[in-house]
Amino acid sequence: MTAIEGSVALVTGGSRGIGRALVEALYERGARKVYATARDPRTVTHPDAVPLALEVTDPASVAAAAERAQDVTLLINNAGAAVNANFLDSPVEDVRREFETNFYGPLLVTRAFVPVIERNGGGHILNVHSVLSWIGLAGSYSASKAAFWSQTNSLRLDLKPRGIDVTGLHVGYVDTDMTVGVDAPKSTAGSVAAQALDGIASGAYEVLADDLSRQVKAGLAADPATLYPQLTAA
Repeated sequence: MTAIEGSVALVTGGSRGIGRALVEALYERGARKVYATARDPRTVTHPDAVPLALEVTDPASVAAAAERAQDVTLLINNAGAAVNANFLDSPVEDVRREFETNFYGPLLVTRAFVPVIERNGGGHILNVHSVLSWIGLAGSYSASKAAFWSQTNSLRLDLKPRGIDVTGLHVGYVDTDMTVGVDAPKSTAGSVAAQALDGIASGAYEVLADDLSRQVKAGLAADPATLYPQLTAA
């Protein structure tokens, strides 16, 4: 289990959406310091957060952020992209771009901060996934999040002996800029952030933050037609 109170956290993509809600929730629960990263740190609006420039796909930017934030004990890999490239029709470069942000980006950040967290006595990593990690309805986005989920499961095994716990957060639609055009029930970013921090504090391996995520995860054990009714449509 990891205590939020007194921790030093770094939240990638901390200027909006779930990232901003996580920054707010961390301070509400007594975090000592929260680095909120963004491509443009001027977009970080929380008055107590430490703005930090970060482009997760750029190794030099990641290295510079790790050098600056040497006191981190809690890393939250939240930054991501939603290209949703179609595997048959979209340029392959669009697929690669999605993987650069959603898979390789958090891997670069994790590799940079694991030594930092170790030197500070251990801690925790939270990786923000999606219900689409488990269902292939969004092309390259689903694939990149599925790969990221697998990365999380591997890292959990690798990092446990090094004093670092790993939690994966899965969620469906959240009321943020990314889902403005979606007409479906949505969780609030604040609710998702609260559940994520509860999971960190309790040492949960995974946090399923809404009914949709719980339903789809349960369906993984069934025949594919259960998750994909399109397969049996007339």
